This record gives sequence, C-alpha cells and structure tokens, in this order.
Amino acid sequence: MKAIVLVLDSVGLGYLPDAPRFGDEGADTLDHTLLKTGVELPHLAGLGLGWVPGVHTLPRPKALKGAFGRMREVNPGKDTTTGHWEFVGVYLEKPFRTYPEGFPEELLRAWAEAIGVGGWLLNRPYSGTEAIRDFGEAHLETGYPIVYTSADSVFQVAAHLERVPLEELYRWCQVARAMLLEEHQVARVIARPFAGPPGGFYRREDLRKDFALEPPRNVLDVLKEGGLEVVGVGKIPDIYAHRGFTREVKSRDNQDGLEKTLALLGEPFSGLVFTNLVDFDAKYGHRRDPLGYAQALAQVDAFLPRLLGALGPEDHLFLVSDHGNDPTFFGTDHTREYGMLLWVGPGVEGDLGTRESFADLGATWARLFGLPWDGPGKSLL
Repeated sequence: MKAIVLVLDSVGLGYLPDAPRFGDEGADTLDHTLLKTGVELPHLAGLGLGWVPGVHTLPRPKALKGAFGRMREVNPGKDTTTGHWEFVGVYLEKPFRTYPEGFPEELLRAWAEAIGVGGWLLNRPYSGTEAIRDFGEAHLETGYPIVYTSADSVFQVAAHLERVPLEELYRWCQVARAMLLEEHQVARVIARPFAGPPGGFYRREDLRKDFALEPPRNVLDVLKEGGLEVVGVGKIPDIYAHRGFTREVKSRDNQDGLEKTLALLGEPFSGLVFTNLVDFDAKYGHRRDPLGYAQALAQVDAFLPRLLGALGPEDHLFLVSDHGNDPTFFGTDHTREYGMLLWVGPGVEGDLGTRESFADLGATWARLFGLPWDGPGKSLL
C-alpha cells in the first residue's frame, strides 16, 4: 500500500477566521484565481473540490471519486515550514521569527566577519527576482552577498555563480544557519545562486538549497521506524531538514514532480510518497500572476487521471495545501487561508468537514499503516 500526498503549495481555500491578525482578511486563492481567469478544473471538481465550504467557482457533481474537506491551521504563521510541520504533527508554541525591517546590523556584521566578507547588500524584505535585478551589478563589483527576507521566516542569500563559487555560497548559508537560533531563530536559510550578464540575471532554481531547522519527532519518523519507505519529492526533504526520509527525489518543476510521483507509484514498495508542487507559490503567487497560477492548476488537473489510473486497489491519494498565496491580493506574500483536503482511496467517500488541524493528515497516515501515533491530530479514519 502507498499513500501519495501532493501538496499544491499555496492553493488556499479562503481566509481563516484569524486572518485579520495577519492582514489577510478577504484573501481567497482558489476562487479569486478562477474568477479572474475563467479556467475550469473538471477533475478536481470530480474529487469534490466544489463541495468544500467557501469554494464557489467549481461545479458540484453528485457522483464523486473520493472525500473532500478543508483544514484549519493551528500553528501561528502562514509559511511553508509552519504548515508542513503541522501536517506531520508538530505544533509550534510561538511563530518562527520574521524580520519585516531587515536583520539587525550587529547580526549581519558578525555573520560577514565569520564568512570573511567586508559587507552585504540590501537586507530587507524583497522579491528575489528584483533583488538580483537591482543589486546584482553591485554584487559583482564588491563580492558582497545579497541578503533579503520576506513575510516568511527566511534568511535568503543570493550570489552570482561567476563571482562566488556555489560551495562557498552554501558555506555562507551553513554559517548563517548555525547563527540564526534562539532569539534569532528563523525557519529556513536559503541559498539563491544566480547567473547571466547584467540586465539578464536569472536565478538558478536547480541549484537552490534550503537549510532548515530540524523538526522534533513526528509522523515521518514513525513511518520510517515502522519499516516503510518515506520518499520526499521536490523540496519536501529540505523543509524537514531531511529528517524522516528513506529516499529523496529532486524535481525541476510541477510537471516533473508529477511525473516522478507517477513513476514512484509503479515501484514495488509500501510507504509514503510526499510531493510538493511549488510552482504555484514560487512562480505565480509571489509574483501576483493569476493567469500563470490558473494554468498551473489546469496542468495538475489534466494530470490527475493518470495518477488516479495508476493507483493500486489499496493505495490512497491526498491533495492538500499548506497556506494561501492569492495572486489577486495586495503585496507579494503568503495569505492565511484554509488548506485543501481531497482524499481518494478504497472505501473513501463523503464530506470530511472542516478539520481542526493540519495534523489530522499525519495522524491519518499513521493509522492507515497501522502504526501508533499519540501526538497532535485526529485520524480521518
């Protein structure tokens, strides 16, 4: 038996009751994207997505192929790490640290001294593509790292591959990871290498590397210790600091992630295949591109019949989301929204309602494989 989990990264289903605290009242990633573009998603509708409370843009067929619902996030945040950790039963007592005004100068000075550079560039919330456009030439001249953040708990470092060798950039990030703890604890340090000439800089997403905090014991550990395969596809292993996985599979983009997930379905093992489809968030949500976002949704929708057709008689497929990133909303950051929950499997049908925690997902995986889990979350079973 396999449990296949597709995270449609940032495909939120409407703002949560506490969204006003995050400045996100009114956000609704799925509905606003479809209203803006008119794109249809017949296969997702066939799984019951239109029946989820708050979804008004999809049809509601009477004959469905699985179960549908939505999940409320408990953890105090709206970032990738916060949501994914909650999936596997990790609750946070306080949110990860964010830096809306940039990082303290004394912290950056100590980091620059530790990595052996004379300074840094930028140091404030900024779009990654705009950061290299606006500061790339100064970086080439000085060799100083371009440091920026976002509304998420991230410390991002950009460097040109012809100015800073890739392994050196990774070393810089490892030094920052060791320093960004306790009072300055951030969820992820991200290496952002870029290339190209001035005026034509572009990010090398294939060489990006995340240095995440390691989560405490969670459902992934339970599955691995239970003798199951736990395969992370895409950026999933990075989010958990590579803890709890038996295998890691890189992916270039959503389509590649889907193809590799499909290939894993055909392999003879029992366990979890955990895939993140990041293009929604990274390529279209943050860049406020509703058409690109809608086309990415249509791409996944068109691929669904292949996945469903490859499921074995005991296999389960979950489609979920970790937060929102409404491409029609103001700003460029994530939005605090309900998470998607669609489930296809033997004997699975009906309305799952509004789950009180993302952790119900991980609790369900443990129950499906007959393994004990007494942490957060209530099994869907």
